[in-house]
Amino acid sequence: MSIPAPGTLAWFEVATDAPEAAEKFYGSLFDWSFGSSGSQTSGGLDYRNITASGADRPMGGLFATNGELPNHAVFYILVADVDATCTDAEQLGGTVVNKRLGNGGGTPDFAYLRDPSGNQFAVFTPRPA
Repeated sequence: MSIPAPGTLAWFEVATDAPEAAEKFYGSLFDWSFGSSGSQTSGGLDYRNITASGADRPMGGLFATNGELPNHAVFYILVADVDATCTDAEQLGGTVVNKRLGNGGGTPDFAYLRDPSGNQFAVFTPRPA
C-alpha cells in the first residue's frame, strides 16, 4: 500500500442524515463496501470507511450527521502541513472554515477551507504510523 503524495486528492467524505440509505445507494452504484473506522467510531461518531471493490485500503468515509450538520460531500487533499496550507490559502483569497490541529487519538490534522468562489474542500496530514 502506497501513501499518496502531498497535493494528491487522497480522501473524500459523504456526510448524511441517512447513512444506511447512502450505503445502499453508493454500495449498489459503485460496488463499495463500508466498515467501521476504528478510532472515529470508538469516539462515538458513526463514521464508516468506504473501500472500492478490490482495493487494499479505504478511499473515503461516510459520516452520519444525526441531523446536526447539512448533508454534503467534500474532497480532501493530502498536504505536508495543514497550518501552513491554511495560511497560504488565506493569502490566495481563500478562507478557513474550521481547523483542527493536534487532535490526538490517531485523528489526523485537518481543515475545511473555501476557495475564493466559495467552494468548500478539505486538507489533511496523516498521523505518523
